[in-house]
Amino acid sequence: MEVEILDFRSRRILCTLKDLAPSSTISDVKTEYHEKFPKSYPDRQSFRLEPRGKSLKDDDTLESLEVNKGGKLYYKDLGPQISWTTVFLVEYAGPLLVYMLLYIRPAIVYGPEAASKPYATVVHIAAACWSGHYAKRLLETLFVHRFSKATMPFSNLFKNSGYYWGYGVLVGYFVNHPLYTAPMYGDAQVYTGLAMFLFNEYGNFVIHCAFRDLRPAGSKERKIPYPTSHPMTQF
Repeated sequence: MEVEILDFRSRRILCTLKDLAPSSTISDVKTEYHEKFPKSYPDRQSFRLEPRGKSLKDDDTLESLEVNKGGKLYYKDLGPQISWTTVFLVEYAGPLLVYMLLYIRPAIVYGPEAASKPYATVVHIAAACWSGHYAKRLLETLFVHRFSKATMPFSNLFKNSGYYWGYGVLVGYFVNHPLYTAPMYGDAQVYTGLAMFLFNEYGNFVIHCAFRDLRPAGSKERKIPYPTSHPMTQF
């Protein structure tokens, strides 16, 4: 069975795929296209029935899409891709790194005398909370999260990382500044805030685990979330 592949913009015929069957999936189409154009790996390919149509799912079959012999599919190059896991690791490692660099009060940022000035206790607590939060996010990326898609556009790396890294610098600069003053209500405010932080971090972890369990390993299923037996999912 032959299917013509056309560029979605110019409508120019890019190639004709000949080794397909009615039961072939879009994933099979991507594999065949990749064999003809090695630089266009499957994750950067998008096929649609119409030039401005929606991208077809990998498990859609040609038969179900009513693409017959001599039919046409329109191809769009999604550009360089990067894995979701890599993006998450980079965007979470950044604020952890920049914050801890500011925590040691580098002379180039705060001046040569800054490191020798005393730290308020809450500054040490804040550093522990910040590093613990992002260490948790890194570990969740590796061992908890399940992504429905393998990749995203490479350009998203800079957009996502810029947000996290930027706020890491903004928060870290002021909290670790030698002129930072402790909260108005002292230890009561600090340790109340710490208790709330730990409670919410635990709740966040529980919810991430609950979301993970909605998608069986190796699938792209999206179940509707419902409260589980764990009390943290009731809120």
